Amino acid sequence: MANFQTVEVTTDLLIVGGGMAACGAALEASYWGKKNGVKVTLVDKAVPDRSGAVAMGLSAINQYINYGKGVNSLEDYVRYVRQDLMGVSREDLVYNIARHVDGTVHLFEKWGLPIWTDENGNYVNEGRWQLMINGESYKVIVSEAAKNAMKDAGNEIFERVFIIGPIMSSDGSRVAGAYGFSTREEKFYIFKAKAVMCAMGGAVHVFKPRSTGEGLGRSWYPPFNSGSSTYFEIMAGAELTCQEIRFIPVRFKDAYGPVGAWFLLFKSRAISAGGGEYMAVRKAELNNWAPYGLAKPIPANLRNYLGMLDVEAGLGPLYMETHEAIANLAKQYEGDPKAFKKKMKELESEAWEDFLDMTISQAILWASMNIAPEEKHSEIAACEPYFIGSHSGGSGGWVSGPPDLKGKGKLLDEYFWGGVGNMTTVPGLFAAGDATGASSHKFSSGSFAEGRYTGKQAVKWILEHNSLPACETAGLKEKALAPIELYEKNKGFSTDDDYNPNYLKPFMFMFRLQKLMDEYAGGVVSGFKTSKALCERGLELLEFLKEDAEKLGAANVYDLERCWENTHRMWQAEAHIRTILFREETRWPGYYFRADTPKMDNQNWLCFVNAKYDSKAAQWSMRKVPIGPICD
Repeated sequence: MANFQTVEVTTDLLIVGGGMAACGAALEASYWGKKNGVKVTLVDKAVPDRSGAVAMGLSAINQYINYGKGVNSLEDYVRYVRQDLMGVSREDLVYNIARHVDGTVHLFEKWGLPIWTDENGNYVNEGRWQLMINGESYKVIVSEAAKNAMKDAGNEIFERVFIIGPIMSSDGSRVAGAYGFSTREEKFYIFKAKAVMCAMGGAVHVFKPRSTGEGLGRSWYPPFNSGSSTYFEIMAGAELTCQEIRFIPVRFKDAYGPVGAWFLLFKSRAISAGGGEYMAVRKAELNNWAPYGLAKPIPANLRNYLGMLDVEAGLGPLYMETHEAIANLAKQYEGDPKAFKKKMKELESEAWEDFLDMTISQAILWASMNIAPEEKHSEIAACEPYFIGSHSGGSGGWVSGPPDLKGKGKLLDEYFWGGVGNMTTVPGLFAAGDATGASSHKFSSGSFAEGRYTGKQAVKWILEHNSLPACETAGLKEKALAPIELYEKNKGFSTDDDYNPNYLKPFMFMFRLQKLMDEYAGGVVSGFKTSKALCERGLELLEFLKEDAEKLGAANVYDLERCWENTHRMWQAEAHIRTILFREETRWPGYYFRADTPKMDNQNWLCFVNAKYDSKAAQWSMRKVPIGPICD
């Protein structure tokens, strides 16, 4: 530890993260900060060019309202999100993102993102809210704009710096910064700030992945997203919401290739090997989840659930009928052999492009298994659970609504505080993207738009609370580097570096966490089912894991990063189990199923479930919050 240099940085606004929300905040905060003398600093554990969920690229922008032309209204999108989340959404937050997102998409196009257009120059929609793009360089294009804005304003970006957690003011009344370390050099960082924006993504590898062995680390959501947003908010004392709504996407099996284009653009059917088209065969099951199961679109979790029922009945595996979909789209050209051949080639190219834009490994897997999408179907499967507030999940921080929406519809006054939007329950701590809960379906474009909004709101709050809070940083360096100290002290005790009774390596720790969550919190091995007794046993085992977290050992800064990532995952896991345990119903079958409370209970549980951790008392508290809609 003596070799680690301590670097202290003082700023006004600290943005932690480098994904879409963080880049949006950097762009907007730099603009308003430059006008008002507010310094902005961004810290990312990677580099913004390839950081976050859009790192590999995307084949579609999944939120575009197109309401300026009267095609859709903001209320239409609010109802869509409400329907997909089985009635549980913060409609003020969803509305706010929706009213800003179209302008953000137009900026992307202005910066050089290729958005598909038809012969009339109109955007090509994948579905009602989705636009097709050539998005392999999506994140690079967006981050370049953010970096240019930061540079133009004289602001700083710190890359390859892992942020562990928050620094609080001496009186505990507000956030005062963050601390962490370099993942490339022996440097420990203290960042002091008047306000902090948390945008470090969601979490993957909390549950055991389907891909193991040589496929270890492969997942649908980026493997480097490790629950850092949740950990930061927990340790700051911020309230969390919807921590039970994890997301389980159905994807092409093993390489996690996207299915959205196949369902929406290609109009493909999904079938089971022995049961036909499960969405049609099991349609009657949707009656049990009324009113959401009877309306359109059918919520993502219920679509998952019907397929899972076929698998449980021994009718699997599940397949996407790619060859049928392509043939149907080309059918109208069958009378003209030349046009038919051209159309088939075009559709085949689009099928491969869907993967090459964002999941190259799926294209490789198809090639290695001799799968030609125009000739045969391909297997799909439900993935392991993920924590993601920007997609079809809902987990994240409980944040304040836009002040100008207070009083609109039936929104509750308790959704608004601090005179600004997107601030957590801790003064000065803002959140966006996967760090905000109950406001799903913002995806990449909405996360960037929410980041822009939050960056502006944070600058406004700083100007109203323009003082650097006093804080105490003693002991943080020792805490951060403890795994390295423990390793150095005990590394000679055993002949194999990975096995030592005095410390635990991060991968071994992660395997224990994943096994625990898989078996007790409704992972793949348990068919996504859990119960009160299973959750209670899971919490007992988590206590043992917490004790052993103090024995994590790191041979270098790379190991040190893995140690802290897994500690973050552990706290995300606890927030999840406690929230599932508190909500005594099953509202999202297909994401998880509480076998002891197998039905939806709108009378008692059509509400938000919020969780908060008191670090001084080492106690969790849980509460219900009513849902107030913004429109009918």
